[in-house]
Amino acid sequence: MKKITIGPGWFQASSIALGCMRISSLNDKDAEHLIRTALDEGIDFFDHADIYGGGRSEEVFARAAGLNADRREQVRIQTKCGICKGYFDFSRDHILASVDGSLRRLKTDYIDVLLLHRPDTLVEPDEVAEAFSILQSAGKVRFFGVSNQNPGQIELLKQAVTQPIGVNQLQLSLAFTGMIDAGLNVNMQNSASVSHDNGILDYCRLHRITIQPWSPLQYGFFAGVFLGSDKYAELNRAIADLAARYDVPESAMAIAWLLRHPANMQPIVGTTHAGHLKDLCQADRVTLTRPEWYALYRAAGNTLP
Repeated sequence: MKKITIGPGWFQASSIALGCMRISSLNDKDAEHLIRTALDEGIDFFDHADIYGGGRSEEVFARAAGLNADRREQVRIQTKCGICKGYFDFSRDHILASVDGSLRRLKTDYIDVLLLHRPDTLVEPDEVAEAFSILQSAGKVRFFGVSNQNPGQIELLKQAVTQPIGVNQLQLSLAFTGMIDAGLNVNMQNSASVSHDNGILDYCRLHRITIQPWSPLQYGFFAGVFLGSDKYAELNRAIADLAARYDVPESAMAIAWLLRHPANMQPIVGTTHAGHLKDLCQADRVTLTRPEWYALYRAAGNTLP
């Protein structure tokens, strides 16, 4: 699998990452098979969060991966903190406690990347900065990022945080393209021109922040998968045609569309099925042409200005 640069030159990692939100539903044997399949396919980046499975997803991963000291250095582990039951918490004490819990469950001495999980409107940037510095100095976290944050929120953090913010995990798929729509419909008065994210796509490119698309096969907010959906009949026909042309599974074509973007995105694929994961990884060998990329974009129901 191809490698991409994560953040502002932090390290190289697989162009596709495995999201581990749902692996808490797997028994140890199936989880080990999934992780082994990911590694065999060239995936070396694994995404977690303290809330996934109530923490059990991290525990299942630790048992399945069986990372000794040598193998640990060959993979990248990312986790997230800040979502609590009914509220968000980016306080110093919560961040520190959350990381300690993740380290214990993951059975590792350090986290490669820690993300603040969604925005906390009560955030105190100085507290975040203190937590980040403590974690980095202690060797518990190497790099830092955010999820679902807009440029203003990231700039607010950067007033206090000294470490680079190098990752932003954002929802993006062929059927969820708001950040792309707004950039294409500049100086227009149609609905696609409304910017909900304040130019987050271009901002991340300018500041060398790696975008990690989550739910890359979903439409809406966990509304369902667009592949095979009657709601996206035209899109599915277009995907099927291109998948046949490139001789890859249709699910791979949906991921290839994201990989073609010059922002060098790293899609987070959240499957728990090893066979499906193998299909998705075939996206890495497809490079869509401009006409093909835009054809899929239009087939999803978008109109170019």
